[in-house]
Amino acid sequence: MLWFTGNPWTDGNAALHHEEDGILVMDRGRVTARGAASAVDTGDTPVHHIPDGLIVPGFIDAHLHYPQMRVLGAWGRQLLDWLNDHTFPAELAFADDAVCKEAAELFVQSCFSCGVTSASVFPTVHPGSVEALFRAAAAQDMAVLTGKVLMDRNAPAGLMDTAQQGHDESLGLIERWHGKGRARYSVTPRFAPTSTPAQLEAAGALVRQDPTLHVQSHVSENRDEVAWVRQLFPNAEHYTDVYAQHGLLGRRTVLAHGIHLQDAEWQAIHDAGAAVAHCPSSNFFLGSGLFDLEGAVTRHKVGVALGSDIGGGTHLSPLRTMGEAYKVAQLRGVSVTAATLLWHHTAGAAQALDMADEVGNLDVGSWGDVVVLRPGTDPLSRYRLRFARDVHELLFYALSCGDDRMVAETWVAGRNVYTRKSEEVPA
Repeated sequence: MLWFTGNPWTDGNAALHHEEDGILVMDRGRVTARGAASAVDTGDTPVHHIPDGLIVPGFIDAHLHYPQMRVLGAWGRQLLDWLNDHTFPAELAFADDAVCKEAAELFVQSCFSCGVTSASVFPTVHPGSVEALFRAAAAQDMAVLTGKVLMDRNAPAGLMDTAQQGHDESLGLIERWHGKGRARYSVTPRFAPTSTPAQLEAAGALVRQDPTLHVQSHVSENRDEVAWVRQLFPNAEHYTDVYAQHGLLGRRTVLAHGIHLQDAEWQAIHDAGAAVAHCPSSNFFLGSGLFDLEGAVTRHKVGVALGSDIGGGTHLSPLRTMGEAYKVAQLRGVSVTAATLLWHHTAGAAQALDMADEVGNLDVGSWGDVVVLRPGTDPLSRYRLRFARDVHELLFYALSCGDDRMVAETWVAGRNVYTRKSEEVPA
């Protein structure tokens, strides 16, 4: 069993605690004890034995779009073309509540099959897409942060609201869902170019009214996008300042990508206590650029969480996302450890999302969100792992060569929600 006792960026591999014969006790959805099996008294509690498994905290996906499952792997050119050619046409279909329900339920189950137990998710502009996702997640006790996408310009007519409509529909959803069970509401302007200043101001008013709300959006993913924002908001100091000016940059803000941020923007994000979601799969796929993970964390001291960003990203697997984040860092001349990458998808992600007291680290009192990995899924991997010298080498193999086939079990709120069948064909 693995959990964190520190931050790998400052504490190295010692930040990751490995209990070779570990036990995790859960009751009523929460962790009540963890440690060496020889030291934890389970009494009459039934014990689920996993003799060849690696127990880790449930993975947190900090940025993705569930309506874009229908355009996964579509030929896309670059970001702004991708939006017009694939994203917007796909999202138009979510005016139909039946479409929303089918996609939301599939999304939740697909997350579990990949070991994702918490997620910060973009739906569409349609309130029904938010309702469907909250309902599907609540049925499984899954932690989801989501909120109606706000767009009142530069989008198809069927995907636009108005500043007032966006505010009012968001407020209704907040009242129905925020803080109910494990649901958290995120005020969600898609990105600066698709919202007028009036809409961004109305979005900021929601946050001022209730500071417990989260905020999610995009920033500096693509150079053409950055130039477009400069044209649309000539009075803003920079892209990030657009959000800051409207009260949308704060402790519970997560901005996806941040590839082309200026130093002044990093400083603004740091000062606000906001975080960035690093999405290597979509950044590769759409040719957006190479995120500076080391610089973000060590130089700018900004929280970073990993995200799959489907459908620009081509998979939901956190193992593959960590492997791709490693490659991005390599291309920037930095070799990131397995412990560090795992941290950015678990405990570090929880800190970035202001959820560290709830998820990410198997702490006593936190939700019982757990993943069981079995890295030796085939003869080649079993052969390779015979030569792994320690758990760090085993873990690095899993994230550099693994995918969802290594996810043996997923537990959410202390309940088993997914078990991979031996004959199951991987998604």
